[in-house]
Parts: sequence; C-alpha cells; structure tokens
Amino acid sequence: MTATGTSASATRATGPPRRWSRGPLVAAVMVIVIGTELVFGWPALTEAFAQLTAPHWGWVGAALAAEIVSMGTYARMQRALLRGAGTKVSVRRHVAMAYAAHSLSVTLPGGPVFSSSFNFRQMRRYGVSPAEASWCIALSGVLSTGALVLVGSVGGLLTRNSGSWRGLLGYGCAAIAVSVGVRLLAKHPLWLDRPVRALIGGVNKVRRRPPEHGADRLFGFVTQLRAIRVHPGHFVVAVLLALANWLFDALCLWLCCVAVGADRITPVHLLIAYCAGMAAASVPVIPGGLGVVDAALVLGLVAGGLTSANAVAAVVLYRLISFGFIIGAGWLVWLLLRHRAKRP
Repeated sequence: MTATGTSASATRATGPPRRWSRGPLVAAVMVIVIGTELVFGWPALTEAFAQLTAPHWGWVGAALAAEIVSMGTYARMQRALLRGAGTKVSVRRHVAMAYAAHSLSVTLPGGPVFSSSFNFRQMRRYGVSPAEASWCIALSGVLSTGALVLVGSVGGLLTRNSGSWRGLLGYGCAAIAVSVGVRLLAKHPLWLDRPVRALIGGVNKVRRRPPEHGADRLFGFVTQLRAIRVHPGHFVVAVLLALANWLFDALCLWLCCVAVGADRITPVHLLIAYCAGMAAASVPVIPGGLGVVDAALVLGLVAGGLTSANAVAAVVLYRLISFGFIIGAGWLVWLLLRHRAKRP
C-alpha cells in the first residue's frame, strides 16, 4: 500500500515520459530542402521574375480568354447532356455552376464531394429530376476524364512513341467493354436484382434495419435512370465539348509561354507536359495541387526544350490565370448563388 502510493506520487511529480515530437524535425527538413532549392535555383527564379514583370500583355489577355472559353465549354458539355435527356437549363446557369463547383472541387479538402453535392442541389433548384441530375454529374465526370486520357494518348502518338499505340488500344478496348456492359445492364436490369438486394440486406443488417429497407427507393431511382434517353447528336456534341475543355486549357498554357517569350516549345511537347500536370492534379494531396502540379508542368516544359527560367515564368503566369483568377471568380459566383438560394 505504501509502496504503491509512493510510486504513484513519483509518477505524478515527474509526469508521463515525454515523446519526441516530429514536428520540429519535419520543419527543419522542409527548411533545408527549400533553402537548397532556393540556392541552386535562384538564378532561374530571378530571371523568371524579370520575365513576369514585363510580359506581352496582348498574349496574357489571349491566355485569359482561352481559359474563360475552357470553362464555358465544360458548362456547355453538361448543358448538352441535359438537353439530350430532354431538360433545358440556360447557359448562364450552367456557367455559374461550372465556376462555383470548380472552385469547391479544387480548393476544399474532399472537394469533389462538395462539388458534386453543390451541382446536384443547383440542378434540382432549376427543375432537373434527381435521376437526370445524378446521371449528368456522373457522365460529365466520365467524359472529362476520358477526354483527358484521349488527349494524352494522341500526344504520345504524335511523339512517335510505339508504346502509345498499345496504350491507346487498351483504353479503347476498356471503353468499349464498359459501354457494352452498361448497355447490357440497361437492357436487363433484373440481372442486378438479386445481388443488389443481397448487398442492401447486408448493409441493413449492420444498421439493424429491416432487410428490404431502402430497396424500393433504390430500384425506383434505377427505373428513372433507365427512362433517360440521350439523343446521339447531343452526346456527340458533349464529347467534343469535353475535348475542347482540355484543349483550350492547354492553349492557355501555350499562350502563357508565348507571353513570357518562351515560344520555342512545340505543341506536341507542350501537350505532353500539360497532361503530366493534369495527371498530377488528380492526386488530392494539396488543395489545388499547389506545388505538385507546378513542379510537373515545369519539368514537362523543361523536357520539351524550355529553359528553367522560361518554364517557371510560364507556369506561374498560367497558374495565376487558371487557379487565381478562375478560382476567385468561382468563389464570388458561389457566394452570389448562396445569397440567392436564401431568398424566400
């Protein structure tokens, strides 16, 4: 009893054993890395800053216009999908949704979830049915991703890389397989009845709900999805607009290169660098891909023949337009839409 009390008092006096905090060590490593990069890259940074202070403003304006057109093509892609399903929403509303949803997706942790939820709520306010809204959001994401893969594959083919033919063939076969599978399931939805009900039963068992809880509502939603028929012409327009979305964004990057005097890169090498940067942006490590996307773009442009100073200047200007201006405008649109939504 006495020994136990003495041991407890000694523990209270000395406190628990201290653990080594990794925070200062990580901060020290980051300072060393950043300092080393500044020392070795200072000449390129100073030259890039000099180029940024005196760009060709006409080309800067053209780059800004290309980025605005890129955002507009994405909005019109979603509009084409909805029109093909028989629902019409004005272009102005689609453009506003595109800007606000893009800002939510890029700047917030877990942004794609907030972006999809925002798009769904806005479409519902504009009279779009739940099935059509969900279908449009999902298909627009698939088309956008597929368009980027197609652009990158074509860029690889243009560089005469023999492996690109195999990659493009693989993507084509995968796309055909997915399309055939979706079409078969759409024609024979009863194939999914038993496995889906089993899955719902397992989830309800964990949630301590009746086995059929939510099944009728889910299959009713699937029935609504089956009723959606898209006109082939509108679908083709949506695919072309998805491609134009990426190509105009890449055009913005090229115009930024020209604006800072870095016009020696070929369109093919610029396209490869651009796709590398957009692939890096798909990894949601840091909001907006700050640092990750920039490094990938700079490395790609340098590999394409630009100097480090030219590449850094072009990427900084491009990010000021595509990230700074577009994201800022998107948040302003989001605030305006939220203010309007609160009106009675």
